[in-house]
Amino acid sequence: MGSFTNACNISLIFSVIWMLQMLITTGAEPQVPCYFIFGDSLVDNGNNNNLVTEAKVNYPPYGVDFPGGEATGRFSNGENTADIIGKLLGFTNYTPPHATASGRGIVKGINYGSGGAGILTETGRNLGGRITLDLQLSHHRSTVFKIIGLQGGNDTYTKHYLSKCIYTVGMGNNDYINNYFMPDKYNTSKIYTPEQYADVLIQKYTKQLRTLYTYGARKVAVFGLGLSGCTPAKISTFGANASGCVDKINAAVALFNDRLKPLVDGLNKNLTDAKYIYINTTNISLGDPSSAGFTVFLSPCCTASVDFGKGQCKPDQPPCSDRGKYIFWDEFHPTEKANMGTASRSYMAASPLDSYPMDIRTLALLKL
Repeated sequence: MGSFTNACNISLIFSVIWMLQMLITTGAEPQVPCYFIFGDSLVDNGNNNNLVTEAKVNYPPYGVDFPGGEATGRFSNGENTADIIGKLLGFTNYTPPHATASGRGIVKGINYGSGGAGILTETGRNLGGRITLDLQLSHHRSTVFKIIGLQGGNDTYTKHYLSKCIYTVGMGNNDYINNYFMPDKYNTSKIYTPEQYADVLIQKYTKQLRTLYTYGARKVAVFGLGLSGCTPAKISTFGANASGCVDKINAAVALFNDRLKPLVDGLNKNLTDAKYIYINTTNISLGDPSSAGFTVFLSPCCTASVDFGKGQCKPDQPPCSDRGKYIFWDEFHPTEKANMGTASRSYMAASPLDSYPMDIRTLALLKL
């Protein structure tokens, strides 16, 4: 279950709302032909619904603020970050989950995100079923072959088509939350120091991102990890330090994030017809949350379960009424409003530190 704390600039939220309204009223064409999403529960939009797993949320009160009030399997009260980025890219429909995607619609993109998934294959096994990044990439390979078929069997055309699309990848949250910092279930913290573990993750992640390139991706946004040590669940488990968060978790996550910019540089140097960018989620989450109207920073909006799906909302229990004041929806995941802050600054950086070497908006317009 991916996690992060998000403190966004209120003026940027309003600018994003304005942009979304403009896109809707003008009927503008999407900036890219398709949008493919890889990740964990921060972007999962229903892929885990039919898995035998604790990491699924296809029940109320999840989705209370989603169009129609439907619990679709998104780990939020409303839209997740990927949903909002898709809108900012100009797509009028949500990118479908791989679990239900079919027909010609797949040429506009698929969401492969899965709650509990990680870079390492074993990550998240304590939760049950999940679709690891390796398996998400395998599914995408099959999707590419289907798209070739839908485009008349012309793989040259499909290669050119896919090179214009946006790909977002956000992985690693669970490699810490549901692996390294669960010593009773995983031995990684006994085998590796935090520095060594970050290296292990980056080595595999680099190979996975290169695999995505071999499947046609040329415009790829790699999301860093947020402040996992500030989630209500981790504070409850480990206790807060003077910072108000679990410092050892945030320090370990920072070691992983510190390696993502060099990772992007290396890929861009070796794959000269592609452009990888790094979204600095931690920087986006820094600042004064009260400036965006948040008043509840470290408590979840919904009543958390202590049984199945620990840390997720108890089924059918009413959530807090003023969800715009909460950063966290449940004990791991942000509210829709917090997601809007992250999505907006990923799409259009509010600080030079938000993204490197460019933001998603610039990447979408880039001619390769």
